[in-house]
Amino acid sequence: MRRFIVILAALFAGVVAADAQTVSGVTVADYTMQRAGEYVVVDMDIDISDLKVKGSDAVVLTPYITSGTNSVALQSVGIYSRNRDFYYQRNDDIKPHGEDGMAYRSGKAPEVVAYHTVVPYEAWMNGSQLVFQRTDCGCGNAVVASESSVLVDGFGVEPFKPTPIYICPDVEFVPREISGRAYVDFPVSNTDIDPNYRGNISEIARIVATIDAMKQDEDVAITSITITGHASPESPYSNNERLAKGRAEALKRYVESLHLFDEDIITADFVAEDWAGLESYVETSTLANRDAILEIIRSTDDPDHKEWLIKSRYPADYRHLLDNCYPALRHSDYTIRYAQRRSNNVADIEDVMNTAPQQLTLEEFYLLAQHYESGSDEFVELWEVAVRMYPQDETANFNAANVAMARGDYDKASRYLDKAGDSPEVTYSRGCIALGEGDYDKALALFREADERGVAEARAAVEAIESNWTVRVK
Repeated sequence: MRRFIVILAALFAGVVAADAQTVSGVTVADYTMQRAGEYVVVDMDIDISDLKVKGSDAVVLTPYITSGTNSVALQSVGIYSRNRDFYYQRNDDIKPHGEDGMAYRSGKAPEVVAYHTVVPYEAWMNGSQLVFQRTDCGCGNAVVASESSVLVDGFGVEPFKPTPIYICPDVEFVPREISGRAYVDFPVSNTDIDPNYRGNISEIARIVATIDAMKQDEDVAITSITITGHASPESPYSNNERLAKGRAEALKRYVESLHLFDEDIITADFVAEDWAGLESYVETSTLANRDAILEIIRSTDDPDHKEWLIKSRYPADYRHLLDNCYPALRHSDYTIRYAQRRSNNVADIEDVMNTAPQQLTLEEFYLLAQHYESGSDEFVELWEVAVRMYPQDETANFNAANVAMARGDYDKASRYLDKAGDSPEVTYSRGCIALGEGDYDKALALFREADERGVAEARAAVEAIESNWTVRVK
């Protein structure tokens, strides 16, 4: 499959320390701040080997994530003097480092505290600062001194939004067709065509003009023409069968005589009696015995018997049908099937898109898409129209799914992917949806499966998750 517009961004934004930072008696090194899914993970080494805590004081070390008026205090580390530590052992007072923090007695603490904490991510944290603060507390937990240092300034934590893969369909064109109806008249019980009989000149001209227009179009190749003759139900079925078949063959020969076609391009078919047309007419009529006649038409009786029942039971209605309906049941339907060469002219494709999108091939939709900015209104509309024109096509559904996913509409994207088959690219896109919905376990499993099936972008996603996902919070 050919693909385009494939860009993989970093999965999780993060900042790794370049230089150690200090506050009085404390050095912070090897600090990292990363987003992992719905959480922000902060790690650092806090060197307190030079920290001195005197008398009955306590020193509380607290990182903060802050942005404007928003701020969240992370887990604190409390370093207590010997006397202060004894005090808290004898009393139930709340320690300044909080219930969830880490506490050490001065002189018995490790030289370096390996700090690790996780907090829920909030939108305001994008562009925030990570600040490290030292607070000195005296008796009654009164703050006697405070000092801080900015570890990270402008933390970018925008979530990973993979740009979807778009697939070019492996087609050059799709078969198309034009259908019409002509009322070519024949003398009673006759199958010989006479162009000058009644209105035959204009009726035959309708078929011929359509063929001529298509033959003159260099981008069109007629692949087949089918002419189907129909007769009305009056008189014996066997005779109507002969007439319908013979008249279709006569019209076929006449058209062949006017155009040079390869052998077997034109075929003739027939419908002995157009009961479907009769039923349609009666359904919308005001006949006195409309419902009774419809019941006869829809029965499984022999056609001759049905025609006799209508004629004998409802003679007035039958006469009306003979005069007003039956002539229209004697018609020749034609279907011209053709292939249209794909256009490489974007302006021409765009014109067709705006006027008759049903005439575009999937490949033409794809070509036009490459001239629109991914995610633009024109781009989105293009693929939504494409999937309406080809609602069962796997490629159309796949591309529409990725448009919906890029806009954050994961429900719609999933519905389209349900009709997009089971290619490795579909598995990759399902992984992107799971990631967008915050189901990181599912996303990782799908990316791994897509990677095993040969999707290069999936390998990059797996590596990004495995190298940056430093914490798994259940």
